[in-house]
Amino acid sequence: AEARAALAGMEERCRAVLLRLLALQAAWALAGGQVRYSVPEEAKAGTVVGRLAQDLGLEAGEAEARRLRLVAQGRRASVEVSGASGALLVSSRLDREELCGKSAPCALRLEVLLERPLRVFHVQLEVTDINDNAPVFPAARKNLSIAETTTPPGSRFPLEGASDADIGANAQLSYTLSPSEHFSLEVKSKDENKMSVVLVLTKSLDRETIPVHRLVLTATDGGRPSLTGTMELLISVLDANDNAPQFNQSVYKVHLLENTAPGTVFFQVTATDEDEGINREIYYSFSDTISAKIQELFKIDEKSGELWTAGEMDFEDIQSYDLEIEARDRGTPSLSGHCSVELKVLDVNDNAPEVRVTSLSVPVSEDASVGTVVALLSVSDRDSGENGRVRCWVWPALPFGLEATFAGSYSLVLREALDRERVSEYEVEVRAEDGGAPALRASRGLRLPVSDVNDNAPAFAQAVYTVLARENNAAGAELARLWARDPDEAGNGRVSYSLWEGGAGVGGGGAAPSSGWRAASSYVALDAESGRLWALQPLDYEQLQVLQFEVRAVDAGEPPLCGNATVQLFVLDENDNAPALLPPAGSAAEAGAVAAEAASALAGPGSGSGTLWAWAAWGAPAGQVLAKIRAVDADSGYNAWLRYELWEPRGKGPFRVGLYSGEVSTARPLDEADGPRHRLLIVVRDHGEPARSATATLSVSLLEPAEAALAAAAGSSAGSASASGSRSAAGLELGAAAASAATNVWLVVAICAVSSLFLLALVLYGASRWAPRAAVLSAPGPTTLVCASEVGSWSYSQRHSRSLCVADAAPKSDLMVFSPNFPPPPPGPAPKDSQPEPSALLH
Repeated sequence: AEARAALAGMEERCRAVLLRLLALQAAWALAGGQVRYSVPEEAKAGTVVGRLAQDLGLEAGEAEARRLRLVAQGRRASVEVSGASGALLVSSRLDREELCGKSAPCALRLEVLLERPLRVFHVQLEVTDINDNAPVFPAARKNLSIAETTTPPGSRFPLEGASDADIGANAQLSYTLSPSEHFSLEVKSKDENKMSVVLVLTKSLDRETIPVHRLVLTATDGGRPSLTGTMELLISVLDANDNAPQFNQSVYKVHLLENTAPGTVFFQVTATDEDEGINREIYYSFSDTISAKIQELFKIDEKSGELWTAGEMDFEDIQSYDLEIEARDRGTPSLSGHCSVELKVLDVNDNAPEVRVTSLSVPVSEDASVGTVVALLSVSDRDSGENGRVRCWVWPALPFGLEATFAGSYSLVLREALDRERVSEYEVEVRAEDGGAPALRASRGLRLPVSDVNDNAPAFAQAVYTVLARENNAAGAELARLWARDPDEAGNGRVSYSLWEGGAGVGGGGAAPSSGWRAASSYVALDAESGRLWALQPLDYEQLQVLQFEVRAVDAGEPPLCGNATVQLFVLDENDNAPALLPPAGSAAEAGAVAAEAASALAGPGSGSGTLWAWAAWGAPAGQVLAKIRAVDADSGYNAWLRYELWEPRGKGPFRVGLYSGEVSTARPLDEADGPRHRLLIVVRDHGEPARSATATLSVSLLEPAEAALAAAAGSSAGSASASGSRSAAGLELGAAAASAATNVWLVVAICAVSSLFLLALVLYGASRWAPRAAVLSAPGPTTLVCASEVGSWSYSQRHSRSLCVADAAPKSDLMVFSPNFPPPPPGPAPKDSQPEPSALLH
């Protein structure tokens, strides 16, 4: 233990001696010079730079005990002294370029403070360079501008070189240029630290080929490994106006509809200029060779090159246009390019067909044959293709039609026979339609009059005409107007009239010609031009009832044609004869006188009166016939229809007279108070207007019954003889006038017939006044004829029913109707005094 203690003491003493020696050595070193260390830059933190405590001669633990440390300086140190070991350590990043820049060598002076005792040591720390910095150019991009035509090959353009923060071999730079056929690099050393870098143009530039050259300049240092830096060279080739504007086509083909509205943009031309700036600014215009008319029709936008229409085009005038267009830049000198726009105008269906009449042959004769050419036509359409293909037809399709002769020419021909009287003039349309879409149409109206030929004979409206004429008419009075229609025109339709044949028996009341035959021309005349029929003399119904004759109408054509009609002239009775009294039946000696008086009464008008005698027995019952007043009237119809009236004595007398029979009978039983003699005044009146009358005086004597019987027997015998003498002497129908029961039946039939005719006349008269009038007989002039039914005398009304025509001038006076003032008889036998005597009604 002692030995170990002695040994430990010995070791302690040896260590102390060694430390002293080291301290002495350090002190000597410090006294003789500085402590030097070297450390590469970018050394990691904690890297031991040197054992500072040992180098200062301090023993272990002494550095910490004596507080060995660096003295703080103005900038932050990147090294520090470890308190435990006393070693000098890297504390933070060491950047030589930051610490020393380009200075070499890079030595840092550090002051180390040793406390207890206080001592200061100087330490020199050299930071050695490593190749940690690449070459750096002043800018990442260098812009150069070089004119394309004014800069010749060999031109030099100095460049600023790169810099390297390292030193020595790490900072020795070399330069290279990216491959280029237009540029090369020239590098020269000015001195040790500087080099000259020059860009040399080796080939002429063309901006239109390569407007911008992009090169890369690379700088490489001499370190290991070497680092590089680059700079982009952006070389812009400045433009020169060495390119004219160019169109992508020299000829443009454009189609345009002819109906394109003005202001429509239909095309745009575009030219390019490879120059730039003002040298490539282009404006467009029409070439100087374009006519002013075309420049008025089309316009071009100076900037955009748009073409638009300024006017209206017409395919039918010009089908195509050649527009020469110039594009000029604004460079100096200005350059230009040219192109042509071939504009083809497309047809649209904007023209309707045109129909022209080249020849017209009118009027067309109505006897023209089928196939006759009436007109020649020319049809055209200014459009082309289907738009100009025309289809033609005529409307209406008949009687004319179209026939094509050759292209665009047609003939209007007759296809059916004509009849001028049916259609005197045709309005036809020649219609044309083209093949466009939509189709356009045109028409041309033609007026085709038809000329007349004499192919129609005059024709009366009816074969038989009935004319009514009142008797006692004035000579020259118009009876009717006859008119025959001839549908031809001019002379072919001008009609003349004449009496052809006919007449009537005269003197027998129209029943039989007792006094010979007289021609119609002795009674009536006919105007040849107007067809006016007038009377040559007054007519007498009692002499002439019917006059029948033929009328001929002849036109003035060549050859003339004619037509016929029959005229039946009925003479209408007037009340120009008063009733005539017949003497009572007497002895045979009186028969001649009775017949003569009856014939005289029938022969002419007049009124008469006479005294008649009758006998009645006292106590005769009521209704006993005492006498019969007989009278005749030479007129007919109403004018011969007689009525009997008792005028005296008026009031309630013992006698009465049958209204239409003329029988005088007792009104009541007779007695002695009535007196022996009575005078009766009897008036016989017809129904004419104005009425005519006759008067008769009947003297009635009242006798004893025996005397009255003898008187009646004598009167009856005398009456039979008188009647027989009358039939043999005058040939008249007076014997039939002796009243019998059978004649009363016929009288009723006659009255019914008259009433029926009256009603029919009223209906026809109303129709003639209010319905449209039928012009049975008509001719130019104011006279208008009206048809009615004949109501003639009793004898004619029972045997005939005819259509009558009278003029408007006397429609009322020429129409006769019956208007009896007694009611129709009841069925069965009628009283004697209510039925007229046949001798008073029938002529």
